[in-house]
Amino acid sequence: MRTQVAIIGAGPAGLLLGQLLYRAGIDNVIIEQRSADYVLGRIRAGVLEQVTVDLLEQAGADARMRAEGLPHDGIELLFGGQRHRIDLHGLTGGKRVMVYGQTEVTRDLMEVRAAEGLTTVYEAANVQPVGFDGDSPVVRYEKDGQVHELQCDFIAGCDGFHGICRASVPQDKVRTFEKVYPFGWLGLLSDTPPVSHELIYAQTERGFALCSQRSATRSRYYLQVPLTEKVEDWSDEAFWNELRLRLDPEARERLVTGPSLEKSIAPLRSFVTEPMRFGRLFLAGDAAHIVPPTGAKGLNLAASDVGYLSSAFAQYYRDKAPEGIDGYSEQCLRRVWKAERFSWWMTSLMHRFPDAGGFDTKVQEAELDYIVNSRAGSTSLAENYVGLPLV
Repeated sequence: MRTQVAIIGAGPAGLLLGQLLYRAGIDNVIIEQRSADYVLGRIRAGVLEQVTVDLLEQAGADARMRAEGLPHDGIELLFGGQRHRIDLHGLTGGKRVMVYGQTEVTRDLMEVRAAEGLTTVYEAANVQPVGFDGDSPVVRYEKDGQVHELQCDFIAGCDGFHGICRASVPQDKVRTFEKVYPFGWLGLLSDTPPVSHELIYAQTERGFALCSQRSATRSRYYLQVPLTEKVEDWSDEAFWNELRLRLDPEARERLVTGPSLEKSIAPLRSFVTEPMRFGRLFLAGDAAHIVPPTGAKGLNLAASDVGYLSSAFAQYYRDKAPEGIDGYSEQCLRRVWKAERFSWWMTSLMHRFPDAGGFDTKVQEAELDYIVNSRAGSTSLAENYVGLPLV
């Protein structure tokens, strides 16, 4: 089998890339090690930047998002027992974010790909990208007991942090940067109405909390917990009780509790790979970088990578011009590092660190006070939160 672009990974990054390439007239095949049900079962982020919304529209996968997604014009910062609204829409010249779950984004992209009859190979074993340092890359994999080879012009590694693509690059060709945070997020998903129509980011003496949502009837809540905590030690009742203690009185009164649909603990880390191109292999999304979820940047960074990469391939095949693919890594990394900086800043601002003293706490409080009482401070937060331009 032969294609122009072989995509490894059928998460939202790989599926979005596949659809954008298809619409540009570029043949592609997606190879995924897991089943489609497994991919859909991942519970992930749900705040989409305008850039991501626009790319989903370009891919023809935006209809349900437009109908069911929740446009948000602001967020709230809770500290000192009081909430303060950041007017994203007013501070950024009319930009906003869309609350729409990553699971739903993935489902929509799967459905439009299937409707076009495009090839996705699920449950492929022993996937190996080879020959990408030459002119004839190949993706080898096993399916139904047989070994297959997918010949291609380029390989797009969209297979996540633990995937095979980055691991296949010689170690002396890769430079990585990492920061591990000393806490995680305990998340709970429930079929209950959100406590607020906008997200609440809470900084409290007991630790960080986030009140988020997936729809008007489904809520997602998070608590900062030590890395030593185990999800099985947290009953639903214990979670709700702790969340109440981290909310202001009004939110506490409005909180509707219910059985959890899913509970998990996610460690927080920052990770970046440089470069993001190795010959004819290109990394995108979590295969190249991880951000802590505080800034809502993970899925959005993956989408912007794919936006750059699809444009680069379109330029290459349409105009026989290599400038886009040659500049892909540098272009992506400029945006990646700005998102890493913002996510690190939000994480440092909103969480309680175990080794922090009174001075650190006072500085956090002073910075929060400055942000909500300074148009310049609020604007900087808002511009980064809604997403920097895709340039």
